[in-house]
Amino acid sequence: MSTWVTEFRPTRAELSACVQCGLCLPHCPTFRLTGLETASPRGRLAAMNAVASGVMALDAEFEETMSFCLNCRACEAVCPSLVPFGRAMEGSRAEVAAQRPRIGRRLRHFALGTLLPNRRLVALVTRFVSLAQRFRLQRFMPARIRSGFRGLRPIRAASPAVVGRAPGALGTAGLLTGCVMDPWFGGVNRAAEVLLTRGGFEVVSPSNQTCCGALAAHDGAMPEASRLAARNIRAFEGLNPVVATAAGCSAHLREYGHLGGEELAGNARDVTETVAELIETGRLPRLDRPRGPIAVQDPCHLRHAQRIMAAPRRILTAAGYTTVEIDPDGICCGAAGIYSLLRPEASAELGRRKADQVRASGARLVASANPGCELQLRSHLGDDYRIAHPIELYLEALTDLGA
Repeated sequence: MSTWVTEFRPTRAELSACVQCGLCLPHCPTFRLTGLETASPRGRLAAMNAVASGVMALDAEFEETMSFCLNCRACEAVCPSLVPFGRAMEGSRAEVAAQRPRIGRRLRHFALGTLLPNRRLVALVTRFVSLAQRFRLQRFMPARIRSGFRGLRPIRAASPAVVGRAPGALGTAGLLTGCVMDPWFGGVNRAAEVLLTRGGFEVVSPSNQTCCGALAAHDGAMPEASRLAARNIRAFEGLNPVVATAAGCSAHLREYGHLGGEELAGNARDVTETVAELIETGRLPRLDRPRGPIAVQDPCHLRHAQRIMAAPRRILTAAGYTTVEIDPDGICCGAAGIYSLLRPEASAELGRRKADQVRASGARLVASANPGCELQLRSHLGDDYRIAHPIELYLEALTDLGA
């Protein structure tokens, strides 16, 4: 029978923390979709324990059980035993990758760990995407790719790199520009630079930084994720805070501790946290002009992994918006990194449910602090709705009022 073989394996302490109480079940999106115990956090942890004990083989059934998970970590937020489910899931997927090698997975890991962090290649892809949008070439693409295209923002030109400013009163903040945030969501990074600078930080973006490695880690490509983490640990050494503009990136930076980056993990912040703090301390203004309702979608790696809910709402309220809640449970929208490509049916169903929640709110403007969620929402809501990052909307409000 199988057991763990890699250094990234789930530990006995992580797995034994689960007391099988079942409080996680109603919060798990895949359990909601299927009602199956094997599609729940409790069932997955039981399978991990069985493999670790040599009772169960690390076979195709185990692989299916692990791969169906979105790793949204909603279970962690309600777990009375504080089971680090996300860490255990990454370790289990790393074991699957090591013990059940498949050419498709190897190619995927190469793409996530080597191709995606390559800025020249991303720039080339960005150019292709821009041309495809301009000439509407997506109608010739496979349905799965075409669906993702619907969620993209218009891409015109790559944003310039962030450069240092005069020393700020609050010190120097490092900005993680990400693998696709700058070329595909450059407006978010530019808003972060402007607001952090105005709030009192010098903002720098080290040229030797790279992709945070979250997508690789979530897919079990832990050697690749470790290599990317090591590069960022060197790049951001001595910078505090280190700010990420994508919720998935900030959550992953905060978990660099088990990859040898304890200092960076402690200094990592999501941009919504930092901007909200600048507003609360009066370094950035509150605006009085009402701007109407806005639906708030909580990215899983902001709400569940980092327990950040108030910050985006404070930013939007300071901009003059009236926030509208759409989902008290914060169920995953189904984007989940590359999950929409690997599990299109489950992803699409969760996306439709989230879109229905937005429609029921009556708001036509939606705030989301993660690029994958934005893509998913736009692809299911269509052109009648606008989806933007909270800090973009706040900066727009400042600009409109000349504040």
